[in-house]
Amino acid sequence: MNIVDRRSNPGGRSLPNRQRFLGRTRKQLQEAVRDAATKGRVEEIGKDGSVSIPTGGIQEPTFHHGTGGAHERVLPGNKEFEEGDTIARPEKNKGKGSAGSSGGGKDEFQFVLSQEEFLNIFFEDLELPDLVKRTIKQTSATQSVRAGFSTSGSPSNLNLSRTMRNSWMRRIALHRPKLGEVAELEQCIADMEAQGCAEDVIEALRAELEIARRRMLRIPYIDPVDVRYNRFQQIPKPAAQAVMFCIMDVSGSMDENLKDLAKRFFILLHLFLVRQYKEVDIVFIRHTEEAKEVGEKEFFYSKESGGTVVSTALELMRDIIKERYPVEDWNIYVAQASDGDNDSSDRKKIAPLLEDSILPTCQYFVYVEVSKDPGRSLPRTTELWQKYYEVSQRNNLLVMRRAHAAREIFTVFRDLFSPKVSRR
Repeated sequence: MNIVDRRSNPGGRSLPNRQRFLGRTRKQLQEAVRDAATKGRVEEIGKDGSVSIPTGGIQEPTFHHGTGGAHERVLPGNKEFEEGDTIARPEKNKGKGSAGSSGGGKDEFQFVLSQEEFLNIFFEDLELPDLVKRTIKQTSATQSVRAGFSTSGSPSNLNLSRTMRNSWMRRIALHRPKLGEVAELEQCIADMEAQGCAEDVIEALRAELEIARRRMLRIPYIDPVDVRYNRFQQIPKPAAQAVMFCIMDVSGSMDENLKDLAKRFFILLHLFLVRQYKEVDIVFIRHTEEAKEVGEKEFFYSKESGGTVVSTALELMRDIIKERYPVEDWNIYVAQASDGDNDSSDRKKIAPLLEDSILPTCQYFVYVEVSKDPGRSLPRTTELWQKYYEVSQRNNLLVMRRAHAAREIFTVFRDLFSPKVSRR
């Protein structure tokens, strides 16, 4: 028996089902998204697209009649088996599914993720570390401001003076008798009865008193239409200011493969900052033997070459901080990518620049060294890596990682910005 839902499908009804599916297959989707980001083109990271996940565990449960007992069947068109024959179980991985050269195989399910879903899965659990200047998790917060009155709300927001003013105006407009006026009529009737006044005069006063009492009952002292609550509106409020300096080496020693690795890292960083933080400034710096501040498009796509002088980028960043980003007000972050080559005349400037000018102003400094896969257990140690390593031993704000291939970029990125992973 199959249960078929034939109710109309109103707009948006499939969204809860989609969210349940995403929750059930989150682990497989995480692996598929990371694999897609590693293998795809640089400019396509974060865009809508399909990912493949194993079919195991995604089938919906169904109800059907049981088939208990022993059954012997010979299907129509059979020319090979007779009643009573047994059929051998197929060998492992010989059934349906795509098989690789090793003989293993698995069915795959193509699932299309929107950009929002892709980035949600891609950047979950990541954050900028140590936002200590007006510390918050996100750099955008809200504050409550008065925004008039509303007819509904919580008792704690009841505006008593506005409610009583509305009640008073309504009672005046509807001519509701005051308690003093009713008491005065009652006293007048009692005095006239005691003095033996004419009955018709007393009856007229009694009729007036009855009308006043009925009006008091029909017109309440406070009506629900009088009640007003203070209304508050949440408005954005920058709660912490942060700036990220992205420094990329584009010198002649950085071939296209190395630049691609660096660009992958910075594209991940850019997507992460834009998505997770609404008020973060991003400063892009490219350098050869000279450094210059550029826009986003030029940073990722401009082609230039030359020698390598790393200190020029650090000095430019230092000058920009002094000019635009006061240290007492801004959380300052730095991400640098290079192949480790540097001019011999520049070697002695690096450590003093970092320790005296750069790191004292920073919350976090990331250095990612990109290089070709060395094909051996120990990669080549560059002079720049050695200088940075010596500084990092004295100051733990400087964190270093290596990446040799595109498949390593996501692991390096997650390692640097995941609060659950040790950065040392």
